[in-house]
Amino acid sequence: MKTSYLTRIREQNPLIHNITNLVSANFSANGLLAIGASPMMADCSLEVAELAQVSQALVLNLGVTSPESIEAMLRAGKAANAMNVPVVLDPIAAGVTQHRIHIIQQLLTEIQMSAIRGNAGEMAYLAGVAWQSKGVDAGSGSANLADIVKKVAQKYNCVAILSGEHDFLADPTGKVWRLSNGTPLFPKVTASGCLLSAVVGAFLAVAEKENALTACVEACATYAVAGELAAQDLLPTQYGSFMIRFLDALAAISPEDVLARRVLVEDKGN
Repeated sequence: MKTSYLTRIREQNPLIHNITNLVSANFSANGLLAIGASPMMADCSLEVAELAQVSQALVLNLGVTSPESIEAMLRAGKAANAMNVPVVLDPIAAGVTQHRIHIIQQLLTEIQMSAIRGNAGEMAYLAGVAWQSKGVDAGSGSANLADIVKKVAQKYNCVAILSGEHDFLADPTGKVWRLSNGTPLFPKVTASGCLLSAVVGAFLAVAEKENALTACVEACATYAVAGELAAQDLLPTQYGSFMIRFLDALAAISPEDVLARRVLVEDKGN
């Protein structure tokens, strides 16, 4: 599996429309700028459908669950589907409250997602697999992570991405990839997962629809390898330094860097 979409992002500067939460907005916008995309952070329901005409991807982040924001997500998602614009869902704290359960069911019923990216607890909920979640954290469980991501991909007919110590990615055909790059500093930076979802949107924005899984694998590999490079020589407590160095690494990373360092295998359930 070769990399190519990072170069396309930097050449095409795709506009990525994000409906996200106040904690992640700044970091996500800066991260998108770093990789060469153009961020748009807009959640007014009166304009989001129109934005689908000029955006190359839409990222919906469930860190915000007000009625106004959900209405904006529904309008934006339906408009994006009509325009064949890829839609990424970040199901933050899925299943934690009845309100979120209702919202996620509504979004997944009314909008066709191109990709869903979440942690183990969030993806286990979507897969209908028992898991002990802890708010927005991944929580714990004994289920097979490759099976979880495969179930989500097939249930919602999209690419599914389960982020963690290892990233698992699957598409509706049942093929699963396991990526073993990254750094323990990622969970110490608020909204690092939210930014990954936005980066996935940027890669899908420049990819052919039939190559969605390949683009998502490259997105996650680019992100994880940039994290490794940023974490070099840092102490485990240097969260702030890592955050800044990570943005710098995203801006500087090359496709060759990703190919040289990524640890990627097809997970066949063995």
